[in-house]
Amino acid sequence: MSSLNKGVRRAEVTLKWDPSPLGESPHDLDIVAATYRADDLYGKAAYVVHFDSRSPDGTITLVRESKTGQGFGNDEVMTLEFDRLAAAYGRVVIGVVIQQRDGQRVFGDIASPLVRVMEAHTELCKNDFADVSGASAAVVGEFTRGEAGDWQFQALLHGFETDPQSFIALMGNRR
Repeated sequence: MSSLNKGVRRAEVTLKWDPSPLGESPHDLDIVAATYRADDLYGKAAYVVHFDSRSPDGTITLVRESKTGQGFGNDEVMTLEFDRLAAAYGRVVIGVVIQQRDGQRVFGDIASPLVRVMEAHTELCKNDFADVSGASAAVVGEFTRGEAGDWQFQALLHGFETDPQSFIALMGNRR
């Protein structure tokens, strides 16, 4: 890696969807980030950021959360500051999960879902969940720390048919 390319230093994950039709209960989608220790990249998550929360050190923050998809622009926004993340962590997995309050919902039931992963003005990933339309949760990508300490992003799309709590336990497993 050249000295000009320092890897991903700061990223933003955005999520949007259209509100549910009039008379139906609201659709509630959530961005989830699971952080794994460098010495146990595929073990249990050291911590998870979701549902209007932030990481213990403030490097991963859910700065905007919607429970309905109403409004203009992005419904949920999460920022990740990799240049401040402690060296003890080596992997961050990003997912999206549908809350299951009023019966089973899958991505195919949600109007216009779209997740994007951005680094400044560069789009690293964009997905509308069409390939996992029968899933209720999905991993959309992962950031991993290289040997030189730089962070790289890999777009993924793995669907899961599970509830939000079970998804958190499953999302970091390699398929």
